[in-house]
Amino acid sequence: MITKRIALTAVLAAGAVLVSAAPAAAGGAASPVRVAAGLDNPRGLAFGPDGALYVAEAGRGGSGPCRKEGPEGGPVCFGRSAAITRLAHGRQKRVLRGLPSLASPEGTEAGGVSDVAVDRRGTLYFTVGLGGNPDLRSQIKELSGMAKLYRAGRSGPSLVANLGAYEKRVNPDRVQPPDTNPNSVAVVRDGQVVADAGGNSLVRVGSDGRLSTLAVFSSRTVPAPNIPGGPPAGTPIPMQAVPTSVVQGPDGAFYVGELTGFPFLTGKARVWRVRPGHQPTVYASGFTNIIDLAFGPDRKLYVLEIAKKGLLSGDRTGALIRVDRHGRQREIASKELTAPGGLAIRGHSAFVTNCSVCKGTGSVLRISLR
Repeated sequence: MITKRIALTAVLAAGAVLVSAAPAAAGGAASPVRVAAGLDNPRGLAFGPDGALYVAEAGRGGSGPCRKEGPEGGPVCFGRSAAITRLAHGRQKRVLRGLPSLASPEGTEAGGVSDVAVDRRGTLYFTVGLGGNPDLRSQIKELSGMAKLYRAGRSGPSLVANLGAYEKRVNPDRVQPPDTNPNSVAVVRDGQVVADAGGNSLVRVGSDGRLSTLAVFSSRTVPAPNIPGGPPAGTPIPMQAVPTSVVQGPDGAFYVGELTGFPFLTGKARVWRVRPGHQPTVYASGFTNIIDLAFGPDRKLYVLEIAKKGLLSGDRTGALIRVDRHGRQREIASKELTAPGGLAIRGHSAFVTNCSVCKGTGSVLRISLR
């Protein structure tokens, strides 16, 4: 937790929160096209069986209660502004509203609905993050709905799994105090699989509601950078994995992307391959601050970086990278991406949430993969 708070302080000092939405370039086969706008801290996204695109919005917080020190150290205010937006036939509509959101007083850098997944029948599942000790939910009653997995139904959301309670009880990575932030969900045949970025774990939610740990992603020891408020430069410190994304590959294995924790070193983020019952193995490496993953119809892996130069650089330019079967990497898009937050692929197009830490100016871009 200490290293995460130092990280947030450094990011704020670098001006990371003061991001504005980058305009999408107009026209051209290789130019991104904006297909949705006016979103609040947009994150993960997924297609339904009917072709509709669903977008998780973490919201903009609200009028409170507020705390001078939130889960990650900065001031935050609670509100029910998180939502899920549906895009279909050129129309954009929030189909779920009033979901928990925790954001800065300015409405940026929100924690709320972090990802959405859709099963074959069109049922929506979504995660609501937290980014802190699960005990916060009992200390602040308004946060009781966070750090959980939900199912959307006709009568509203229903609880599927309490990931925060699981982290508190099991704490798979053994880091103290416990930390939970369910950030990504994949629907599988017999349930769901959730990447808990705070808990550094991959958790299976069975169809019977039982939770089990599929994988734990360990910390690495790295030298501390020279930043105000941090330890002396060169001091060995742990860098957590922070798994932000999970997707099931065409081979049935799970692929997990890591953001990495403070100091967010460039080129040190990896993609893990997880087969249940086996130790995770590194599938691809050399990335920086991975925020999402997706496989294309060509069976190639696409990796989305939230900040290609690192979260401490102050430069929020992201990158979309294609990885072929031999591990070769090719950048597909970058300059148009500002703090991107989610990735989905349909046909020969990638759909990316852009300005994922912005209030009211987040968007979805369509990027040609040809």
